[in-house]
Amino acid sequence: MNTYKFKTNINCGSCIKSVTPFLNDVDNVDAWKVDTDHPEKTLEVQLDDTDYQTVISAVTKAGFKITAL
Repeated sequence: MNTYKFKTNINCGSCIKSVTPFLNDVDNVDAWKVDTDHPEKTLEVQLDDTDYQTVISAVTKAGFKITAL
C-alpha cells in the first residue's frame, strides 16, 4: 500500500461531502482522509498502486484544487 499527501482547498464538512463520491469511485484508492485543521488542508490517500494522478483527476472533477506534496 502506498500513501500520498496532497495540498487541497477542501476546507469543511460540506467540501468533504462533495468530494466523497469522486474519491470513492477511484478504483485504486483504499482509504482517504482530509485534515481540515491543517493550514494546507492535507488530503492523505492510501493507494494499492502508484498512480496518484487518478486522485488528482477525481478531486479536480469535484471542483477542488489539489497539489501533490
